[in-house]
Amino acid sequence: MLNHVPRLHRCLKCLPPMAILILLQISCDLHASQIRVVATTTMITDAIQQVGGDRVSVEGLMGPGVDPHLYKPAASDVIKLSRGEIIFYNGLLLEGKMAALFSRLSRQGKPVYAVTEGIKRSQLIKPENVSGHWDPHVWGDPRLWAECIRNITETLKRHDAEGSDTYDRRSKRYLKRLDELNAWGKRNVETIQANKRILITSHDAFNYFGKAFGLKVVGVQGISTVTEAPLADIINIVDFIKTHQIPAIFVESSVSPATINRISEDSGTSVGGELFSDALGTPGLMETHDGRSFDLGTYEGWIGHNIATVVRSLQ
Repeated sequence: MLNHVPRLHRCLKCLPPMAILILLQISCDLHASQIRVVATTTMITDAIQQVGGDRVSVEGLMGPGVDPHLYKPAASDVIKLSRGEIIFYNGLLLEGKMAALFSRLSRQGKPVYAVTEGIKRSQLIKPENVSGHWDPHVWGDPRLWAECIRNITETLKRHDAEGSDTYDRRSKRYLKRLDELNAWGKRNVETIQANKRILITSHDAFNYFGKAFGLKVVGVQGISTVTEAPLADIINIVDFIKTHQIPAIFVESSVSPATINRISEDSGTSVGGELFSDALGTPGLMETHDGRSFDLGTYEGWIGHNIATVVRSLQ
């Protein structure tokens, strides 16, 4: 990028002063006309970028590998949220430590939206032994994430009517890619022997993912990472692995690997790799599997990486 700077300077020198002023004004106008959006998780940040394109300026609070269950907003986050024109968060208590802040901002008149708000409760998973709490990890199912994309699209249209055609066009194109990705994932999981389609991970972040792609999911912890797994649960998981001869178990990018590593040692099974759970990977880092290339810093990369890792380890 830096190598092109001198060339850019030479090109600008060739332009008359009035033309340079016009270019600078256009650049400033484009920046000023963008809607300032703040998002919590990396999944939501990516979704807004996919739908909004150049019409939005989105700032994400959380980066790769960040656990939203445990995330506490810093003073700088409060400043970002106060300056944003629209705030998007996941909801369903995923960002549990930010709930009071969202409530306060909403009372102050700030547009604050949970992207999961429009999902029918019949489509949500209610975890066992957890009263009044829905599983918030809906992005594991591309069909449910598509509902979140539609919610984001309609919200942006309400706040920027002039950009409605752009949002609709980009959303339609993106939803088509997600539909194709969903079919690709199912086709790959079907290559795993039926009795080996068992996904054991650190916590229950993959119930929607498992339901979407035909995997039985066993999480050592519950749907939140706030508490540690009891010793009795760890022992039960070890027995389960031995009984079913599970070939591999998986660590998560946003959860400490300590428990899974211990279970691996006690059960004799291998760690099949690291899955993305509550956050995306590093933007710009690419992976290829079964004819598709993925940017790990995108939602499509989240699905692609996880499908590829599970299939390689359980086949």
